[in-house]
Amino acid sequence: MKRRPPIVNDDDARLFREAIGEVRRLDPAEPAPAAPRPEPRAHMLEADEAAVPGELLDMAFDPGLMEVGEELSYLRDGYPPKLLRQLKRGQFSVQDDIDLHQMNAAAATATIADFLAEAHERGFRCVRIVHGKGLRSKSAGPVLKVLTDRLLRRRDDVIAFASARPMQGGTGAVVVLLKD
Repeated sequence: MKRRPPIVNDDDARLFREAIGEVRRLDPAEPAPAAPRPEPRAHMLEADEAAVPGELLDMAFDPGLMEVGEELSYLRDGYPPKLLRQLKRGQFSVQDDIDLHQMNAAAATATIADFLAEAHERGFRCVRIVHGKGLRSKSAGPVLKVLTDRLLRRRDDVIAFASARPMQGGTGAVVVLLKD
């Protein structure tokens, strides 16, 4: 049930004025100045930035997969896929390397053949060939990268190869696993 406001008649109003006494009107006061608003802060951005170092230490993904460019990989028939996975993860120690930068295709072909023959003589099982990413090859694409891929697939002494980890040259190099 709703309560209705009491009805005030003239007698009630007169009694009220007599009870409270004389009243003085106050001049209207100016409103207090509004407090300055605080500068906006990007709390989520700060929290996200603070979380980055911890997330980098606990990566649930392979940073090698983030690199831009065509990755090379090959595994000769008859060998377990685990071998290629280990090679991609960098679980083999690179024993020697060669850099093909600034070479033409003929020089690179001869250099790769000589390098792999010498690696075999020295008993090396894992080597790295830096071929570059072909960024300056213009519309022809990465000449030395394609050449290296084609040559390594044809060699009998190559078990597997894969693009190197980012700290070893990324998609600008291959790590090659050779037969004993």
